[in-house]
Parts: sequence; structure tokens; C-alpha cells
Amino acid sequence: MTSADLSDIYRGYIDCLNEQDWSNLGHFVHEDVDYNGSRIGLSGYREMLKRDFRAIPDLHFDIRLLICEPPWVASRLHFDCTPTEMLFDLPVNGRKVQFTENVFYEFLDGRIRQVWSIIDKAAIAAQL
Repeated sequence: MTSADLSDIYRGYIDCLNEQDWSNLGHFVHEDVDYNGSRIGLSGYREMLKRDFRAIPDLHFDIRLLICEPPWVASRLHFDCTPTEMLFDLPVNGRKVQFTENVFYEFLDGRIRQVWSIIDKAAIAAQL
């Protein structure tokens, strides 16, 4: 797999998230996916994303930086959204906030096998 191939797959994954196309998530995410060191599997990953969209109805993943070096992807995602209640233990409660996520992925057989995510919670707190 080339860097360009991996970039295309990753961009397809982000499109899948933004469209909330949960039936096709398994095309991009491995059945045994780990998230921040814990095995949550595809079903756990899907449920985590569904919870995110329930808490943030206008959630949209915006790629600001993308580096692909097979089997690795590093991405900086930007969010400009309006969470309805608490977000990362912060009382956002319907206020518009902007924040970023730095996330690293390891791909196996063309699908995401491991995810390491760091969300800039301090940026949210500063806006509140």
C-alpha cells in the first residue's frame, strides 16, 4: 500500500464518519480495533462514535493535517460544533466551541487496527 492509497482510504473513512454511514464503518475499521490502548472492537468503536454524534448533533470531522507513512497515519482534526450537554467533563451545554484532535492510526490489511487520540480539552475550557 502506498502513502497515496492510505490517504485515500483515510479520507474515505472521514467521509464515512461525517455521513454517519455506520453500515460501512467495517470497510475502514478492523474488527479487533484498539482505542487508546484498549480493545473495544468494531462494535464498541461504532457505539463510541454514535454517542459522540448524539452529544454533538452538528459534529463534523475536518482534516487539517494528514501524514501517511504506511502502515501509519497521523492526522490533526478540527471541530467547530455545538455540543448539547457536557463534553469531556466540561459544561458546554449548547455553546459553540472549537477544538482539535491529534490522532494516530495503525492500519492492518487496509483497515484501522489501532487508534491513539488526544483531544485539546484545554481549548474547550478556555472558551467556556
